Amino acid sequence: MTLYKRIIIMRKFILTFALAVFIMAYANAQDYNTGIGLRGGFASGLTVKHFVSQKSAFEGILDTRWRGLDVTLLYEIHNQAFDVDRLNWYFGFGGHAGFWNGDYAPWGDEGTSYVVIGVDGILGIEYNFSAVPINISLDWKPAFNLVGHTGFWADGGALSIRFIF
Repeated sequence: MTLYKRIIIMRKFILTFALAVFIMAYANAQDYNTGIGLRGGFASGLTVKHFVSQKSAFEGILDTRWRGLDVTLLYEIHNQAFDVDRLNWYFGFGGHAGFWNGDYAPWGDEGTSYVVIGVDGILGIEYNFSAVPINISLDWKPAFNLVGHTGFWADGGALSIRFIF
């Protein structure tokens, strides 16, 4: 291979690398990339949010209620709220799977465990502090169980506090 061809290949490599770095920097222009924290509401647990682009994120929630366990995965779209820096509103959708103990649910049958699978929505607002790597959010997460104890659950609101990095 001639020196000229090597130079052309090297230029293409450098340009491609520079373009990739630029795209990644633009895509991660959110206030944070990942947040891990606690979620408190009628169902309490852990939350992890990770941005995959400037305005979209995946959130995983592991929560407990009625001596059961639910795992939820959501896809969320974020936008700036009220022209306030570091304040965002978001909406999204996803699904959940888990189980509940009927002995501890006010509507449950004694001695019955419920395996549930369903779909979820989410609507919320969050603020990312600049002085400390903390994020606080308030959301409403309605759910509809398709399997198990079926029906609409509108009481999925919670306050989350996350360490962000």
